[in-house]
Amino acid sequence: MSAAMAGAVDLSALKNKADNASRPPASNGPADDAATTGTPAVIDVTEATFQAEVVDRSMQVPVVVDLWAEWCGPCKQLSPVLERLAQESGGTWVLAKVDVDANPRIAQLFQVQSIPTVIAIAGGQPVEAFAGAQPEPQIRQWITALLDALREQLPGIQAAEQAAAGAAEVEEEPEDPRFTAAEEALDNGDFAAAEAAYRQILEAEPNNEQAQAALAQVRFSARAENADPAAIERADAAPDDLDAQLAAADAELAAQQVEAAFDRLVRTVKRTAGDDRNRVRQHLIDMFELFPDGDPRVTNARRALASALF
Repeated sequence: MSAAMAGAVDLSALKNKADNASRPPASNGPADDAATTGTPAVIDVTEATFQAEVVDRSMQVPVVVDLWAEWCGPCKQLSPVLERLAQESGGTWVLAKVDVDANPRIAQLFQVQSIPTVIAIAGGQPVEAFAGAQPEPQIRQWITALLDALREQLPGIQAAEQAAAGAAEVEEEPEDPRFTAAEEALDNGDFAAAEAAYRQILEAEPNNEQAQAALAQVRFSARAENADPAAIERADAAPDDLDAQLAAADAELAAQQVEAAFDRLVRTVKRTAGDDRNRVRQHLIDMFELFPDGDPRVTNARRALASALF
């Protein structure tokens, strides 16, 4: 997507409207603010503020534009992850959130066909993009690659990194080597080693929520990497094939068909018993862990699972 977009999208298309619209003045301007701790990591952007908050700011640090809508289920899964990563970034990049219903011209500008869509802007132009909710490890890898590619081009990245390094020297919390090993394995794409590392943490600390959430993400990322869309058709033709049902649910979830994946496993729970039922139930519970607390799809699926079990 980036190759097709680079240099082909005129992001100043909204500038005339922005110039004629009233908006609060920036205290220092995006170029000065980008490398300071006072800059918000997450900003809401409109058609009127797009030029200043996205195009101008992208001359210093990458601006990751999150195109979302209130009615979009996958958006509610993806946006909290992006917001958390932006808050952790130390100012090396900024997340700009755009409600496409309130700002349709921005979506039209990028020729967006589905949401969520995430577009990275650097130097005033789109440089990278992806569509659909992605697992957190993949998003982290995407952002890391983005920063690595742009570090020499955008001065604000190095400035923010140096500021963060200076703050870390003043007050640096010791890293947990167990999590460091797991994260290094994940960065190298070694899902098996990452899973083993998180399992080891949970053996010592069964209630460690960070390790529990990371383990669920790693397991699904490993399965999603090999998800086969044809598994859905095979499972529909063989409803009693347990392995086929689990593979189909993974394929549906990887394709953002969340409710379909949950419903498939709930129906499979109803048809099974004993060890098979426990296996399906655990698979479904592991899927629940991929979503933020309060996600209505998980709430509904938990009710359905309870009904199927009892």
